[in-house]
Amino acid sequence: MEKLTFYALSAPEKLDRIGAYLSERLIRDVSRHRYGYVCIAMEALDQLLMACHCQSINLFVESFLKMVAKLLESEKPNLQILGTNSFVKFANIEEDTPSYHRSYDFFVSRFSEMCHSSHDDLDIRTKIRMSGIKGLQGVVRKTVNDELQANIWDPQHMDKIVPSLLFNLQNVEETESRSPSPLQAAEKEKESPTELAERCLRELLGRAAYGNIKNAIKPVLIHLDNHSLWEPKIFATCCFRIIMYSIQPQHSHLVIQQLLGHLDANSKSAATVRAGIVEVLSEAAVIAASGSVGPTVLEVFNTLLRQLRLSIDYALTGSYDCGAGVGTKIIKEHEERMFQEAVIKTIGSFASTLPTYQQSEVMVFIMNKVPLPSSQQSIEAGKAGENRNRLTQIMLLKSLLQVSVGFQCSNMLTALPSAFLDRLLSAALMEDAEIRLFVLEILISFIDRHGNRQKFSTISTISDISVLKLKVDKCSRQDTVFMKKHGQQLYRHIYLICKEENNVQAHYEALYSMLMLISIELANEEVMVDLIRLVLAVQEIAQINEDNLTAYNRCALFALGAAYLNLISQLTTVPTFCQHIHEVIQMRQKEAPYLLPEDVFVERPRLSKSLDRLGPEVFFWQSKISEVLGGSGYNSDRLSTPYIPQLTDEDRLSKRKSIGETISLQVEVESRNSPEREQRAPAEEITYETLKKAIDSVAVEEQERERRRQVVEKFQKAPFEEIAAHCGARATLLQSKLNQIFEITIRPPPSPSGTITAAYGQPQNHSIPVYEMKFPDLCVY
Repeated sequence: MEKLTFYALSAPEKLDRIGAYLSERLIRDVSRHRYGYVCIAMEALDQLLMACHCQSINLFVESFLKMVAKLLESEKPNLQILGTNSFVKFANIEEDTPSYHRSYDFFVSRFSEMCHSSHDDLDIRTKIRMSGIKGLQGVVRKTVNDELQANIWDPQHMDKIVPSLLFNLQNVEETESRSPSPLQAAEKEKESPTELAERCLRELLGRAAYGNIKNAIKPVLIHLDNHSLWEPKIFATCCFRIIMYSIQPQHSHLVIQQLLGHLDANSKSAATVRAGIVEVLSEAAVIAASGSVGPTVLEVFNTLLRQLRLSIDYALTGSYDCGAGVGTKIIKEHEERMFQEAVIKTIGSFASTLPTYQQSEVMVFIMNKVPLPSSQQSIEAGKAGENRNRLTQIMLLKSLLQVSVGFQCSNMLTALPSAFLDRLLSAALMEDAEIRLFVLEILISFIDRHGNRQKFSTISTISDISVLKLKVDKCSRQDTVFMKKHGQQLYRHIYLICKEENNVQAHYEALYSMLMLISIELANEEVMVDLIRLVLAVQEIAQINEDNLTAYNRCALFALGAAYLNLISQLTTVPTFCQHIHEVIQMRQKEAPYLLPEDVFVERPRLSKSLDRLGPEVFFWQSKISEVLGGSGYNSDRLSTPYIPQLTDEDRLSKRKSIGETISLQVEVESRNSPEREQRAPAEEITYETLKKAIDSVAVEEQERERRRQVVEKFQKAPFEEIAAHCGARATLLQSKLNQIFEITIRPPPSPSGTITAAYGQPQNHSIPVYEMKFPDLCVY
């Protein structure tokens, strides 16, 4: 061998003839079963290959690959392993010049076949599979970085390589289930096809460029479909965890787009399959947080929301087709519910990876999808339509809650834009109690920026607020502006939610948390006064009971007010205010414990039916509170004014803004409660004329809104030339009018020399240039 190697190095032009001779001998020895000579020939070829790094190696390589192919074609496992080992050595050699005519198609096919070996002997099967994986790894290393050689990223190659690697990854459970001895375990761990396949797959994906990701991911999806591996979802999640950690971070969004497209393609598959895909999406989104979800963020959420609506339709109709016919699959409702929960979880996972401004956009996008009576979305009639609308509303609000939980924003004006808040609050007044609760939870998650939410999870009248260890920060200027803009709107909806008959303990706990969080996060002195007025008005709801609330609802409202005023009095640190609240609570403990949260918000609440015969000492009185707080610098006039919400024809539905919304509530309430108004009130009667005026005003507003809508629609849909011509005509008309005005108003300057009478007896001014005018001497400086 030393002489042969020296000769080959001395005369490299002879390498091709040496290779041809050795190849001929090896083929002859294989056919005659002289395996000893075969091993000698391959050893000689290997040593020559490793020693001779020169430009003429290309001709020698052709003979070498022909011999390796001959060994791989053999049925003998030892020869296959021998050929694979030689090919791996060759793959590790970096060639100076590429070969344009070399093809690796046979090797890809053969190595993939070896990866699926089903030999009876377990040890031999393991060795063959490992040889196949090593061979594929060698092919990848040899071709992936050389653009002039065969493109390994072509679908015809990827459809063989990727499934072969996944097949060996998939068999990890079989090898682990045999419980070998410690010595065997150590050996198998060293020679495990699973670990080798994982390493090869990571190397393959790590080398994938932007344009090759799709070809590498598609075989994974097909393999998981063909072998029904989405349903346990353990293997699928493991595969995509490997993929997401192996590819370059800037390509993460391509994988997510592939998964979304696959989810759409399987929209009529079983719910368990779709749930598996969505779970994998959720895992991939968390890993992709360091990269990017891609430029089409809203498209991601649009796909998930579309799948959510399809699942609702499937659960209601009971089939994957519009009309349940013969042969349709029977849908299990609990499986669809699991899929819906998986989608909602995935929406939250996606949103948590986004920056704040994109999270805000996503929340607006989701809220616009919620079908409301005021929205332009079609509200289906009939019982089936109502069920579909209700389920859609609940699922979308659940999704919105998932996004809002991970949303952190210091500026409430940007967190809750006006259009978004209007739609959200309009859902808060719906009859469905579950929907109202979701809206309250969403608002709480927005307002709670310091993690105080859990400290108000239970309603109680604690004597020392310091045990809660609240994180209180000074109200910022942006928060003050937000409360001035939207405060009255929030108060009105809280007030109206308190009047609902189907509220349960969860609603009152959410209302209590919301009131306390507003007091801590967004309150200045004015907001604090308004909240106290609001809670006293809520107490009046339960006291007067115009809405015929149940005994539980009334006791719950009394308890809610007591718990809130107890904490707010300790926050204001006004001793007389704290004393008054404490006295009333003590009186309730003695005479009416069913008006306190400790007796109401329990598993078996203790209630009283004699709520209309309560004495004045168990109520919080507005006059007393305004007196004690007014002495400490609070606005006593505002405190003494009862809170009266604007109970109009729910402008939340028509989006009309009444005059009462543009001015402060204080002005409106004072005008309602002034003595002059009280004196004039009996004289005002409802007549035909007043009703006609009210109807006409509504019609005028409708016409004005319709006109504005037409103008907006015209500028959105009309061609540019038409808009330009319209604007040009208006500009020309305006210019002509201005010219007429200028001709009438502009006169030439008067002449110092006086006037000259025209032919018709009219005085006519002569226009004399300034430089020719003669001024008196006293006027010249």
